[in-house]
Amino acid sequence: MSSVPGKAYLVGGAVRDSLLGLAVKERDWVVIGATPEAMRAAGFIPVGKDFPVFLHPVTHEEYALARTERKTAPGYHGFVFHADPDVTLEEDLRRRDITINAMAEDENGHIIDPFGGRQDLERRLLRHVSPAFAEDPVRILRVARFMAKLAPLGFRVAKETLELMRAMVEAGEVDALVPERVWQEMVRALAEPAPRAFVETLRECGALKRILPELDRLWGVPQPPKYHPEVDTGEHVMRVLDQACRLSPDPRVRFAALLHDLGKGTTPAEQWPHHHGHEQRGARLAAEVCARLKTPKEFRDLAVLVAREHGNIHRVRQLRPVTVLELLERLDAFRRPERLGRVLLACIADAHGRPGHENDPYPQADYLEAALRASRDVSVQPLLAEGLAGQALADALRRRRIEAIARLKESFTASRQ
Repeated sequence: MSSVPGKAYLVGGAVRDSLLGLAVKERDWVVIGATPEAMRAAGFIPVGKDFPVFLHPVTHEEYALARTERKTAPGYHGFVFHADPDVTLEEDLRRRDITINAMAEDENGHIIDPFGGRQDLERRLLRHVSPAFAEDPVRILRVARFMAKLAPLGFRVAKETLELMRAMVEAGEVDALVPERVWQEMVRALAEPAPRAFVETLRECGALKRILPELDRLWGVPQPPKYHPEVDTGEHVMRVLDQACRLSPDPRVRFAALLHDLGKGTTPAEQWPHHHGHEQRGARLAAEVCARLKTPKEFRDLAVLVAREHGNIHRVRQLRPVTVLELLERLDAFRRPERLGRVLLACIADAHGRPGHENDPYPQADYLEAALRASRDVSVQPLLAEGLAGQALADALRRRRIEAIARLKESFTASRQ
């Protein structure tokens, strides 16, 4: 560390995860007693826009000059930062969000812990460092994301921190969050072991109603007990999300599972517990959510497809061959078979997201994949040999594909008798 001007300390997640025995994915440093000019002179590469952050010329790890911050306006952009050689390590740690992220480690491996982070690790608590937590609404999202990471280890949000988060929501701080920042935290939470905890933490403090009202309104909406022993739609969606996590690490699949039943939140109460037509309503809502959060196209497309088609896929073996072909075409399965796999994972998660059905077979997936193979195996060469071209060729190819799916349907039916 002799090449670093001033004194460098390992901080944040690397210290926390090391103490928890988790894999350390990245290491961040804070530098005390240095100036931007000294960092540049030592070969460090400046990357920070709002405050001095540098990349190490060899390791490319981040080194930030110690700083303090002061709230000057609503939202999370309204801060003035002060980085100066006289800022102490404790002052820098005090501005951090929760105590388990406000520890540092010196070059000798000694832990500096002025706010009780180590004790909170042992108590399995997410607790805010200071009242300044309330100045930044992103911290609500971060606490929820840390719950997605740490809930499996028994962590919970401290009572006083949850109360502060509720007060922030009531004060309208969450309303100042920009969509890109919400999505950034959400997609990271979806990649963690327990995304359910992200959603439930936001719901518990009232932030989910502001950030994702389409999802929040699902709690308290009943479903037919015959098919959904859990009854409550919100609980069903959490179970589906759990199953998606069990089936796939892909955040696209998990996101589609999370949004698949939004349409049930708009069913008139007099029609409960039935939700006829919820798939089409849900597809529109999923598209609106994705537009608002500015999600990447792949996330949006998968979420909309799963919301619109999961009911058809569940009953695919009862559909006519022509309808199965139309379903494959709507899924764009001929051009994107890999996306069909992700759609089916979300549908399996939906089927398994009910008490007592977690390990049920899902033959619909095998059937639809077999229908795609049968359709793709239809050769166009004999049709060309007949002299067909243009629309006549397309119509003949379509008829042959429907016939192939019909034969498949007969064989599937026969094999199960």
